[in-house]
Amino acid sequence: MSTKTRLSLMMFLQFFVWGSWFATLGKCLADNGLGDFGGGAYGSAPIAAMIAPLFLGLIADRFFPSQAVMGVLMLLGAAMLYVAAKFAFAGNGSMMVWCLIGHMLCYMPTLGLSNSIVFTHVLDPNEFPAVRVWGTLGWIVAGLTVGFLGWSGSFSILWLGSVSSVVCGLYCFTLPPTPPPAADRPLNLRAILMFDAFALMLKPAFFVFILCSTLLCIPLAYYYGLASNLLGQVGFEAPAATLTLGQMSEIGFMLLIPFFFRRLGVKWMLAIGMVAWVMRYLLFAYGASQQASWMILLAVVMHGICYDFFFVTGFMYVDDKASKDIRGQAQSMLVFFTQGVGMYFGYMIAFAKSGSVVTQYGDLKEAITAAQSDEPLTFVQSLGRMFSMSLPEGVDSTLLSETMSQWKDFWITPAFMSAAILILFCVAFHDRMSDSEAALSSPTDESPPTVSDGASS
Repeated sequence: MSTKTRLSLMMFLQFFVWGSWFATLGKCLADNGLGDFGGGAYGSAPIAAMIAPLFLGLIADRFFPSQAVMGVLMLLGAAMLYVAAKFAFAGNGSMMVWCLIGHMLCYMPTLGLSNSIVFTHVLDPNEFPAVRVWGTLGWIVAGLTVGFLGWSGSFSILWLGSVSSVVCGLYCFTLPPTPPPAADRPLNLRAILMFDAFALMLKPAFFVFILCSTLLCIPLAYYYGLASNLLGQVGFEAPAATLTLGQMSEIGFMLLIPFFFRRLGVKWMLAIGMVAWVMRYLLFAYGASQQASWMILLAVVMHGICYDFFFVTGFMYVDDKASKDIRGQAQSMLVFFTQGVGMYFGYMIAFAKSGSVVTQYGDLKEAITAAQSDEPLTFVQSLGRMFSMSLPEGVDSTLLSETMSQWKDFWITPAFMSAAILILFCVAFHDRMSDSEAALSSPTDESPPTVSDGASS
């Protein structure tokens, strides 16, 4: 097996772990009486995203081989997920949240470690996207697996995540030796704490970019945390599988970024990404109220343009604006503010909003469960229901209509948030990329950009 193939398998397993439980945890919590713990459970990822750079800079990058550190972290993370599952099944939401925080504190540093391992052993940086795409495929396969098993609303997803984390952890010890990348360098606290990168925000355009990126992650958290809840209530029986359509579109739009970048430039690429967020939430809102499956599915498929046009373009913008010696700091700073600060407050706001607005979630969930048939499905039927919308007969139409109206009110909020951030960005952001934009404008350059890894697929 070639080194590239081995590293691709590492990426596949790594993101299978995350994708197995993260996409539908919100639905699991709401369906099992633990909905009040949604903000804390999903907040585990942003907390870990803010701490991971410190762990990497102080320990992982300095003292131990990267593949060994990743293996140990994956095994520790598996143990934390296993215990989280036990507390979840027992109805102890508070301890479950603490275990999820422990798991994510182990998992988040592996995002940087896996990148270090790949860049050490793949000599041509342009081959990185071909390896990294297997991570997205791992997330997709995890979602399809959860959907096919019928676990979208079951805490069994945590068991799946734990077992796959064990597999990934053991596999990491078989990877090529990767010495700690900063073992021979003096400790640089300025770099670890991103002090030099913070100076970039003295430039007005860069400050506006960071501010809008952080703010946009607040409505983004509505999608990651609660899209599966909506899908389950409008009639998608396997939300985990349905949501993988978003990752599938992400791969396609990633390939189209160079084409659009040559014609639009950085500002309009970012703006189109924001417009897509507004449209997506409006589709969720009116798709719920009208019970329109095409609107819901289109909103999910739009994940590709929402994520790639804004966040991938954002990584490219930061790479262009930061000098070579602080590019790593700058990318870490962007992740700190977006996947850390923005997403943390986003999850807290989104789950608090859902609890106060979608007050009939539990009633509709019970009605759907009571009306469902116990007849076993064939293999083909199971596959079909992953991507089709149909509620069982006998669900009270008045209850359904009232709950869908509440869901409409819920999704209108992030649509207005995204629109306000879009207006702020269009008015206040005045900048363009230099070298990177010029390179992408060349008619002979058809290679996709190599970007830093974000905190989610």
